[in-house]
Amino acid sequence: MDATDLMVRVAKAIERHGLETVLIGNAAAAMQGAPVTTLDLDFLYRRTPANLKKLKQIAADMGATLYTPYYPASMMLRMMNDDETSQIDFLHEVSGIRSFEGLRTRASRMTLRDAPVRVAALADIIKMKKAANRPKDWAVMGVLEKTLEETTKANSQATPGTPPPAK
Repeated sequence: MDATDLMVRVAKAIERHGLETVLIGNAAAAMQGAPVTTLDLDFLYRRTPANLKKLKQIAADMGATLYTPYYPASMMLRMMNDDETSQIDFLHEVSGIRSFEGLRTRASRMTLRDAPVRVAALADIIKMKKAANRPKDWAVMGVLEKTLEETTKANSQATPGTPPPAK
């Protein structure tokens, strides 16, 4: 299974169970045209008892284990499936973002194949990475900022009612 297949499978499970999430990190940046790669999928989710129950149901549906990793020490939940070597992280808070609701309001609803995915705005992804202040985030910062600049410019030059040019 490739990364796209995994993302579609996860997105469909999230939609089917009604889990409140927003895709963040490099996977979200890549969906917006940034030339970056990643080995995992990261989601911000609204932490409620109902959503925790939905996360457990999604893990069971995918034949995966949901657990809290020791490192990084956090309230993050990780879903792993040894057969697919998938790593899907669900965080209820991230550096640089005040609230799930604010992030979700600015996010775009995209479709990958036939699976709906709510994707964090590139400006928010950059803000999260700067606030996290990790070397791996700074390594992609120039690429993300350039992609945001080009996307913003293309969108401002687009004729109303027409989509921006493809990358």
